[in-house]
Amino acid sequence: MVELSPQARGRMPVATGCDWIFHMKPQWQLKGRVAVITGAGSGIGAALAANLAARGMHLALADRNAQGLAVTVQAAQACGVRVSSHVFDVADREAGARFVDEVLATHGGLHVLINNAGVAVGGQFHQVAEADFDWLMEINLHSLVRFTRAFLPHLQTQDAGHIVNISSIFGIIAPPGQSAYATSKFAVRGFSESLRHELEMNRSSVSLTVVHPGGVRTQIAHSAREPAGIDPAVLAERRQSFQQALKMPPEQAAERIAEAIAKRAPRLIIGNDAKAVALLQRLFPVHYWRRATQIFGVPQT
Repeated sequence: MVELSPQARGRMPVATGCDWIFHMKPQWQLKGRVAVITGAGSGIGAALAANLAARGMHLALADRNAQGLAVTVQAAQACGVRVSSHVFDVADREAGARFVDEVLATHGGLHVLINNAGVAVGGQFHQVAEADFDWLMEINLHSLVRFTRAFLPHLQTQDAGHIVNISSIFGIIAPPGQSAYATSKFAVRGFSESLRHELEMNRSSVSLTVVHPGGVRTQIAHSAREPAGIDPAVLAERRQSFQQALKMPPEQAAERIAEAIAKRAPRLIIGNDAKAVALLQRLFPVHYWRRATQIFGVPQT
């Protein structure tokens, strides 16, 4: 019988629901470290800011919604941590470059980068305008890559650093009517997994978690861009139906993500709905959507 070394045993996978998590690094103490969060004005971003502030982390918070961001900042500051506020659109490349400089000047560096900002565009591919498709990709994918590129060298100067990229369950399955959103979230997943493998191969002190939330109760459905020329009544019905599927409180999702950061887990699927359809995709990699319509009563369009 072959006896594994302690180092090898530390890299053995542990089954956790639908995921395999490699416990390669010890759990972090987050207190006193600095986290950057984009899309912090509402939803998961705002809940994460509150959660990490309660854990004693200093924060650099960004969002284009000044009013929502101000509420998040005030709640985080109540925990007695240092919080900087950065109001800008992540699609604005010049503003994004200034944001990086401001974070480093204010906090002297960072330990955790959370790429959370995201938008949605409804409609089938032939209905979505090219400009709307490109707008979504700029926010959901390109800004995420740019901030990772800009902050990664600074993360690597720390004793340990971590990146969190928010994908979606639509980075594992691709429903009809979500061609733009699924394209961006599959790309986030591919980028994150490849980068994580590079960091591991290079024995970097930086680790990475890619997150696939299911139906988290945010405002993304209400704020989504919709194709022109569609009956307003149809749009209202579509948004209401989508919003009803978003049941998990963002605070619950934030707690799961914070725990994943502390454990430096490589992947996190949030929600029983997300775990169920992710398993379905594994079992039926080609025909999972047909099975989903049969099992869960999901509409075809």
